Amino acid sequence: MSLNPYLNFDGNTREVVLYYASVFGLEEPTILTFGSNSESEIPPGTENLVMHAQLKIAGGTLMFSDNFPGRPFQQGNNISLAYVSSDKNAIKEAFDKLKRDGKVEIELQETTWSPYYGYLTDKYGIGWQFNYES
Repeated sequence: MSLNPYLNFDGNTREVVLYYASVFGLEEPTILTFGSNSESEIPPGTENLVMHAQLKIAGGTLMFSDNFPGRPFQQGNNISLAYVSSDKNAIKEAFDKLKRDGKVEIELQETTWSPYYGYLTDKYGIGWQFNYES
């Protein structure tokens, strides 16, 4: 069993998925579109929106989708992702890439719960917690 965060965006999911794949050095993933699902009625012009994509990052699976066409979209701030690794270099590399166009809340530093922890919000409004675990 696993718990997979699923992130929804408002028409820019393809950009988001490809960005995260590049941050973590992954191959370009398979991206399914709403147009590839012949069972759903969708408004014209939304065929290329992302119905589903996923990335395997640090042993976990992160899933993505554009908001279903016609449904209201509200960007929330209730999602953060915890990147836990025993590789300090991997933590620093990903943190540095995400902070370029994001906002650092806590620089990578020693905390009472981790010898190496940081928190930032990336350019898409997603909170990332980085935590070293030996």
